Amino acid sequence: VMVWLRRCTHYLFIVVVAVNSTLLTINAGDYIFYTDWAWTSYVIFSISQTLMLVVGATYYLTFTGVPGTATYYCLIMTVYTWVAKGAWFALGYPYDFIVTPVWLPSGMLLDLVYWATKKNKHSLILFGGVLVGMSLPLFNMVNLITVADPLETAFKYPRPTLPPYMTPIEPQVGKFYNSPVALGAGAGAVLSVTMAALGCKLNTWTYRRMAA
Repeated sequence: VMVWLRRCTHYLFIVVVAVNSTLLTINAGDYIFYTDWAWTSYVIFSISQTLMLVVGATYYLTFTGVPGTATYYCLIMTVYTWVAKGAWFALGYPYDFIVTPVWLPSGMLLDLVYWATKKNKHSLILFGGVLVGMSLPLFNMVNLITVADPLETAFKYPRPTLPPYMTPIEPQVGKFYNSPVALGAGAGAVLSVTMAALGCKLNTWTYRRMAA
């Protein structure tokens, strides 16, 4: 029974984190649609995605102990997002406005650190957390570059459910800072270490509670 409970807790956590990461990704893809705080939104969503990814991937990686699991977890997030993006059809959006698999390289870096340090959790937390935090904002920007121009799409396919205050307007790029990728990477690199540690700790707690 304890094994069954531990497995259920494990899979439930993965589903919850992956689903929330999917929602955050869709919001990050929409960031330029709604407001002149475009880069502020980009930084916030990039950091939030980074933290959701690193806590779930670290938990999953240390749970299985198999390098490659973090990449697999990122693949789950990507597929979830592709399925969710299918809802764009109902809103009249073109399907090319879809997220590219931006998490996979970050997951690969996490797996690489775990493998290269011979499954050392402390190295995974420190080096893996920093690498994920620094890399994901960069890949997220690549994602935004590869999709159809968001601002043009916003005017071409207006959302019928948008309230007036969320009407697309020209973003004030560089109004507060000039490098959203650098800011997101810097903040993400610091915060991801803490979230990687939390992912490892959640794994420990799961075993302790379920094995008691």
